[in-house]
This record gives sequence, C-alpha cells and structure tokens, in this order.
Amino acid sequence: MTNCFRLLITLLLYCAIPFETEAQYSNIPMQKLDLFFVGDAMQHETQFLTAKGKDGKYSYSSYYKYLSSEAKKADISVINLETPIGSKNFGGYPSFCAPDSFLHAITDAGFNLVLLANNHILDRGEEGAIYTLNLLDTLKTPYCGIYRNMEERDSLYPLVIEKRGVKIAFLNYTYSTNGRRAPKPWVVNMIEKDVMAADIEKARSMGVDAIIACMHWGDEYLSLPPKRIEELAGWLLEQGVDHIIGHHPHVIQPIELRKDTSTLKKHTVAYSLGNLVSNMHRRYADGGIALRMRMKKILNYTRVSSLEYLLTWIAPRRSDGTRDFTILPAATTVIEKNPHAEFRLKQFLEDTRTLFGKHNKGEVKEFFIDSVRITR
Repeated sequence: MTNCFRLLITLLLYCAIPFETEAQYSNIPMQKLDLFFVGDAMQHETQFLTAKGKDGKYSYSSYYKYLSSEAKKADISVINLETPIGSKNFGGYPSFCAPDSFLHAITDAGFNLVLLANNHILDRGEEGAIYTLNLLDTLKTPYCGIYRNMEERDSLYPLVIEKRGVKIAFLNYTYSTNGRRAPKPWVVNMIEKDVMAADIEKARSMGVDAIIACMHWGDEYLSLPPKRIEELAGWLLEQGVDHIIGHHPHVIQPIELRKDTSTLKKHTVAYSLGNLVSNMHRRYADGGIALRMRMKKILNYTRVSSLEYLLTWIAPRRSDGTRDFTILPAATTVIEKNPHAEFRLKQFLEDTRTLFGKHNKGEVKEFFIDSVRITR
C-alpha cells in the first residue's frame, strides 16, 4: 500500500467517524485548537464617566470578570476594538476615544488578538491610530486591520498565528471609516474584492490550515443580514476563506455551520456577534454572543469539531439611575429586586433564541457558564 493510499484511507476514516469515537484511533496524530470570538467593545460617554475613580484614574476591570475564564481557556481569543485609544480628551459617540486602561482590561481578561478594521478606528485621526498601535505593541498583543504604511502591512498581513501545531490566517476588513480617510502612508483594510482576493491567495500560499475573515460589515440594527452581505459571504468562501466572523450591526444575527459536500469541511459564518460592551440599551442592542469554535487537525486536514455560543448581556440602569457595564452570562444570570431589568433580560433571551431557532443553520449549540446573582 502506497503512502498516498494510506493517507487517503486515513482521511476518509477521519471524515466518516464521529469525533466522540476518536479515542479508538489514538494512534493517528491529532491537534486540537480552541478559538473564542466576541463582538464590539465600545466606549460611550457614560462608560468612561462611570469608570473614572476619585483619583482620576479609569478602571474597566469589572467588565470581563465573568467572561475572562473562557477567554483565557481558548488558544486564540479575538475581540473587535471599536474605539481608538488615547491619553486625553476621551469621548463617546460619534468620535470615540478610550484611555489606556480600556485596552489593558481587554488584554488582562485574556483576549490575545485585537481587530482594528472598523468604522470608528480613525475617529481621532493619525494621532489615535499611532497611540493605539503603539500600546498594542507595548502589550505584545497581535492585531490586524490597520498599519502604519504599506511595507508594514506587507510584512504583517495576513496575520498568521500558530498554536498547538495549527496555523490560522486572520483577515480583517471594514466597509467604511465614517468618511475619514487614512492619512498617508497609513493603511486601513477596506472591503475591496480585488484586494481581498489577493490577500486570500497570499494566505493560502503561506501553508495555513484555515483562513478566517473577520468582517466589519452590514446594516446597523437589522437582525438579518441583507442580501449583499450573504452574497459577499458566499464570495469569500468561494475564494478560499474557511470561516467568517462578522461585526458592526450592533445586534445579533444568525450563525451558520455550512457543510461543503465535496470536501466534507464545515464553514462557520457568523454574520454579527452583536455588542460585547457598550452603552446601547435599546432592544436587541443590549447584548451579544461569544462564539467558541473548536478545531481538530489530523495530518494536513483541519475541520470544525464543534461550534457553540454564549449569550452575553449588559443590564440596564439601576433604579437609582446608575449603570454597571459588567458583561453578564445572560442565560444563567438571576436578577433580584428590579422587575424592569428582569423583563429586559427575559426579552433579550427570547428574542435571540427565536431568531436562532428560525435562522441558524447546521449544528450550532448554546453553552453556559456558572450562574450569577445580581441586584439591580
């Protein structure tokens, strides 16, 4: 039996057997990789005013206390930073800017890949972009989406991260920068098909096991992606992208785990993860999903072994008018002494589960973490 024939038989077995029985085939080399994706990390005015202590310093450490263990358990934890970082003149919508501690809280919580291609990243122009990249470099935290010049982009992009013997290429693009042009020689990755096709081809040539495109796209506050976004997702998969993670609409949109009948590979398409943290409190925009994607690789074949989501939620104002921006595990949070907050939480859960029940495709499951009891 030739080596090629042995490889073919091995791959056919791997595709055919359920993962729960893989222990029977322990002689086959296998790598496992866990990825964790969350939605938009925003800072509105109420957030930085609430974060400011009596000493004048800003603290955001409470935001991630229930989510940090999941972020740290994953091999790669990815977050969309939808604000530049600065040293002064902090602000919320429409021109965002957050202090250093906002980003420190993100990295301290376990997020080790920051997405920057979004419509607010140039809110403070070149000064904000420089400050943000310099701080990420100081923190030794990988990022993708904006670059100081084309030479830097050519050397750093696509971003390839290798963990546990699995190489993943990350791509990141935005539909807009809100009319602010990147000052020369800065580069912001825009959704342009010719550029994206070349980037995908470059990623394939780097010998990666999977390509993940993180897209800042779509229409705000729509619970279903418009047709042009569905078509763009199909185009990305046709070009060779394996998985797509979406941001920007500020509400949750459906998740698909598509199966390619010719290769038996499964492709994740998450159109929008919603808001991770923000001061938005309108219906549908007060929460998001954290997506856990587990991959397994045998020889040179990599596929998704499971795709699960955690519903996350930010409670509305307390009865005294104050607000806490701790990210809560929605399904396992119990609220005491605040009927309005109880109602809003129940509404968020029902809205999201109804949406997913109608529109999710493939084997996508909800997961849960320890319960939280709060008084609001």
